[in-house]
Amino acid sequence: MSIKSAATKNTASRSSRFGLRASREQELILRRAAEASHKSLTDFILDSACTAAENALLDQRFFMVSGSQYRDLLDLLDKPKSKNTGLKKLFAKPAPWHKK
Repeated sequence: MSIKSAATKNTASRSSRFGLRASREQELILRRAAEASHKSLTDFILDSACTAAENALLDQRFFMVSGSQYRDLLDLLDKPKSKNTGLKKLFAKPAPWHKK
């Protein structure tokens, strides 16, 4: 189930409760936006919050690059591996948690 479908489920299946404090101006704009969207205030706030949460999570996993940057990345990934003596030396050492 996606976040958006979770936000729009009917109120009978909702079990968690959030308490919010808002200024009078914030409340008015939220109520006006909910009315304009033909949604209850709760549904509007939940949908908006879930959309913002989804975007915040996507920002952690997804990023945009130009076509040339993407081609450069693919070129780097396709290059044959090169010797990395420093990395080889590092992996030859025992892990700190294996030392006695």
